[in-house]
Amino acid sequence: MHALGSRVLGIDGCRGGWLAASVTDNGVAWEWTTDVDRLLHGDDDAVAIDVPIGLPEDGRRECDRAARALLRSRGVSVFASPVRAVLGCATYADARRVLAARGGASMSAQAFGIVAAVRQVDACLRPDDEARVVEAHPEVAFCLMGGGPDLPGKRTTAGVAVRLELLSAWRPDVLAALRQVPDRARLDDALDALACAWVAQRWVRGAHTILGDGARDTRGLPMRIVA
Repeated sequence: MHALGSRVLGIDGCRGGWLAASVTDNGVAWEWTTDVDRLLHGDDDAVAIDVPIGLPEDGRRECDRAARALLRSRGVSVFASPVRAVLGCATYADARRVLAARGGASMSAQAFGIVAAVRQVDACLRPDDEARVVEAHPEVAFCLMGGGPDLPGKRTTAGVAVRLELLSAWRPDVLAALRQVPDRARLDDALDALACAWVAQRWVRGAHTILGDGARDTRGLPMRIVA
């Protein structure tokens, strides 16, 4: 596949659902939905989503360690992927009990906050999806896009300005596209979805970078972050 004429999808989890940025040569289209399965299994050439894919049984994934090292001071934005055992936990207290019973390290409440999204995506994925569905991390994407590891926070005025500059260098129509973002999504959700679409386009071109050691989880899903 090549980038010209391709259609790629960048997906970011947002409050209550998912924001998708569909990018073609002709423009950017948006969708807010609760149906992540349909987004992952459409007819896009590639999909990049900001959710951990490939879950460890214990410990940390090498791709998460590599992303934290790459981002330096911004490495705190990379949450440790939850271990597979906590996907069935309905509450943070339940997750802490499961982890304690396994003799593993606990997890932060903030990290548990992504478990529901991870559960949704994991339930949809099949091992053969890996050819076109990849895990992305927007901060890693913005770093490699040219922003470097020391970008200001994404919700600061300076951080928004830098990210808009980086995305506009990729696509001059970014500002116009942002006028059409669904009301349910915040600006940082839209910027992250676009960063994921940038990753998906690099995947189609074969110009991507992969963080990770090639490990797979017990379902056969790759534990990697693509940028």
